[in-house]
Amino acid sequence: MRSLFIIFILSLFAVVSYGQIDPSAITDQTQTVSDTVSSSGVDGSIKEEMPQIKELISFGKVFWTAVFLLVGYFVLRFLGGILGRLAERSTTYRITIKGLVPVVKISGWIFVIFIIIAGVIQPPIETVIAVTASVGIAVGFAAQDILKNVFGGIMILFDRPFQVGDKIEVGEHYGEVVQIGLRSTRLITADDSLVSVPNGELMNKSVSNSNTGEANCQVVAEIYLPITIDTESVRKIATEAAQVSRFVYLNKPITVLFFNEVKERRSYLKMRLKAYVSDIRNEFIFKSDMTEIVTRELIENKLVDPKDLFR
Repeated sequence: MRSLFIIFILSLFAVVSYGQIDPSAITDQTQTVSDTVSSSGVDGSIKEEMPQIKELISFGKVFWTAVFLLVGYFVLRFLGGILGRLAERSTTYRITIKGLVPVVKISGWIFVIFIIIAGVIQPPIETVIAVTASVGIAVGFAAQDILKNVFGGIMILFDRPFQVGDKIEVGEHYGEVVQIGLRSTRLITADDSLVSVPNGELMNKSVSNSNTGEANCQVVAEIYLPITIDTESVRKIATEAAQVSRFVYLNKPITVLFFNEVKERRSYLKMRLKAYVSDIRNEFIFKSDMTEIVTRELIENKLVDPKDLFR
């Protein structure tokens, strides 16, 4: 939204600059071009003079431009709020509904800017061409990063490697996508920090998506155990611990795996308990729940000495 507004301001600036060209200078240049063309034997002339600033920008046009921008801002904010509240009422459709929010906002702002340019300002085609060239030059020299991020945001919306509500990992950041804008994508991390990642950076990095549009996702709890432990008993306890959790999603399998690892010059069995949580927002609570239950059951069944636990 901010990027669209910046581009719109650049367009208005270009229109104003274009309208401030000295008419006498343009007339002289026009006459020179006409004389040159005529001397070459080609019949050509420029019939129209460049539009004056007062023909493009007036108090009425500025007023209605401001009105459309304000109305568009509040209407799109209202629609975004409604979609957000509807999404929070349903775990099943939350991600799908939230995925519509950036599409609605971007489409809405494109429509508002089109109405302002085509319905309010109504520039002639020559001005549109000149403004397009001016904006292209301005963006090329002064707004390369903005353009790269805007292009990245558009590609994210079309390619959909992730959407609002997904849990993704980008570099050292992992969290839930709460907003996809034209300039950046915002994540809420496990420690409740809001991280803004430029879309241009997202286009050049590997992105790991934990749930890909689904409300459930896989969670892995790891516990280091003595190398001599009874793995069959541990597997049974770990499976039951995941099954009794109030956060588990039982429509997908529960898996318990063991790997040999060396830590502090000692061999350990690393148990990986893999299960699915019903709501991605309970991912870390579910992981803690499984770890606590398994550890407690192993100690109560005397399968492991508390001193031997390496976590």
